[in-house]
Amino acid sequence: MEVMEAMEVDLQLGGPSREPEPDVVADQVVLPIVIPDSDSETEDEADAAPCDPPRLPNTWAFSQNRVRVEGHIGPTVTTAATLSQQRARPGLSEHYSTQTAARASSFLDFLLRVPAANQAEGDSGSTTEVSESEDEADPPGPGADPPNPAVPSSPRPNPPVAVTPPQDSNATTEAARTVTGNQVNPEGASDPLASSAPALRLSQGDEGEGETCSICFEPWTTSGEHRLATLRCGHLFGYTCINRWVKGQGQGAKCPQCNKKAKRADIVLLYARNLRALDNTEQERMKRSLEKEHSLRRKAELESAQCRLQLQVMTDECGKLRKQLQELKTLMAQPGCGPSQSSGASLSGLSQRQYNTQGGHYVFSKAVLVSQAGGCRVLSYCEPLSCLLASQPSPHTTLVPGCGVKKVSTVNLKACQYVPIHVKQIRGLAFNRQADSLLLSAALDNTIKLTSLMTNTVVQTYNTGKPVWSCCWCLDNNNYVYAGLSNGSVLVYDTRDTSTHVQELQPLLSRCPVASLSYVPRAASSSFPCGGLIAGSLDGGCFWEQVDGTTYRPHMLPLETGGCTDIQVQPESRHCLVTYRPVRSKPSLRCVLMELNRTPQQDAAQEPSCSCNPVQTFSAGSSCKLLTKNAVFRSPAGEGSTLVCAGDEATNSTMVWDAGSGNLIQKLSADLPVLDICPFEVNQGSYLASLTEKMLKIYKWE
Repeated sequence: MEVMEAMEVDLQLGGPSREPEPDVVADQVVLPIVIPDSDSETEDEADAAPCDPPRLPNTWAFSQNRVRVEGHIGPTVTTAATLSQQRARPGLSEHYSTQTAARASSFLDFLLRVPAANQAEGDSGSTTEVSESEDEADPPGPGADPPNPAVPSSPRPNPPVAVTPPQDSNATTEAARTVTGNQVNPEGASDPLASSAPALRLSQGDEGEGETCSICFEPWTTSGEHRLATLRCGHLFGYTCINRWVKGQGQGAKCPQCNKKAKRADIVLLYARNLRALDNTEQERMKRSLEKEHSLRRKAELESAQCRLQLQVMTDECGKLRKQLQELKTLMAQPGCGPSQSSGASLSGLSQRQYNTQGGHYVFSKAVLVSQAGGCRVLSYCEPLSCLLASQPSPHTTLVPGCGVKKVSTVNLKACQYVPIHVKQIRGLAFNRQADSLLLSAALDNTIKLTSLMTNTVVQTYNTGKPVWSCCWCLDNNNYVYAGLSNGSVLVYDTRDTSTHVQELQPLLSRCPVASLSYVPRAASSSFPCGGLIAGSLDGGCFWEQVDGTTYRPHMLPLETGGCTDIQVQPESRHCLVTYRPVRSKPSLRCVLMELNRTPQQDAAQEPSCSCNPVQTFSAGSSCKLLTKNAVFRSPAGEGSTLVCAGDEATNSTMVWDAGSGNLIQKLSADLPVLDICPFEVNQGSYLASLTEKMLKIYKWE
């Protein structure tokens, strides 16, 4: 329009007329991006602005010398140097190439053709650059209006920085100005509505992602042909789309999303108005973190318990060493003390000691039912908890199969609790001297286990690979435990090493099962000062002397071959009780009390040997079908006397002998054969417990 107006003015003033160029008219269709500015100046005010005719030649010469027109067609490029020059000289104005074609003779014609030339320059796409010689340009006079700066641009779609010249002179003047100062505002060319449109479309796409069919990209419906449907893999589609998809692929149809095999029978309609999946990723992560923290806490509690256990072990070891040192000092202070004299005095003292029948006897106190179905086997006493422990099968085999122990309180003499431990029958129970309520158990399920009776939980399990017949603690070092296997071997375990055994003691003779294990602690005794392990099998017994922590020296004991069912040790008097089955030459059950001794070393080449000598023999009934366990212990009457107790299968009773005289003191009747015997003390009273297959009978010393 402005081109046409310029042509009309030329006709009225008598100037030459010309038709607009086709390229200029065609480019008028493309709307350029115009930098908006204030509307303080109008077109009328611009036309009414006074012009100084005498300054026209200087301005014309300035434009002729400062403008360089490039002939190529392309997008307008505004460099950083040009932009800095525009900012540094706010009064500098850029002139377009069409201004050079104006006639200098007609001042009014030139003024009227400037807007048309600006419009034609913006549409032509030619590039106008400001030369660096502008730095030398003289500033305008004080009476003249400063030229309006304009930033040329191109209406092409992808210029790096593009600003299109305005359509009239007022727009040309205002487009180059910013709100403050004369700096170019690079953000003025962007439209806030245009920049927010992609974000709006992205937000709408995210919201509708779970509501459209992935085949046709149309929303599924709650009814009709395009209702919500799914395959066996769980992906959602419109029914008509997935039905057509599966039908078109035939036998080899697959899911469009995961390529899993699909068929028409797998299409299932879903009846849901609004389908939305709850994001519980954070909740699941917190659950896993909580489970991990619980696991770490249990591990820390176990490590803390083990550390307390080790501390208690070291404390007991220190006290024991101090006690042994004091005993050795006392023994060395005695004049004329020799090994032969001490051994003879001990043997003669035990054989000559007479039991006073008026000193006391056992009285029946109470019978406790342990297992109604039977199956009890071994018995032990826990001094810290004041309770007896009897092994038995599980009372609820369907819910808790296997075997465990039944707690019987010695305070009120009542059965209180069952603790499951093993899968098969338990053959051995033992406690250490540490008073930590830690139970060592051996069973035929090829394991030995450590169970804390404070929490009734198994804290450690060792797999032996063979059925275990017996077990015991090392009384010189509570970190070691022993397991007697069915092949005659004895495995040594360190409770600080939970992986495997630290040593295996191979049998010297036959590979009969180790029916009993007893540990003899070191003591300040001239006759038998060493400590070690006594392993009893059906073919005899062997004493494994503990030289140091991991070194053992075997000593075969002079026992009868065949028929040895049990070996028990009385640590204070250094005596052991050996039980033999009835044989043809000796048709009764025999319990032989033996004294352990050690032959002194004669020279450096000969090692000292350990042996035992029989002191007293006790005879019982003629029947022995079970591997029963007997007991030898200090008499509650005191005065250094020793009692021997053994079960008699022929009379279903417990027989009590005086070890010094060999006399039978009492015969405590029972309903079934006695399998195990355990003496204990509680509340300054002495008791004796005998275990049968179902019952536990308790006797009190009076």
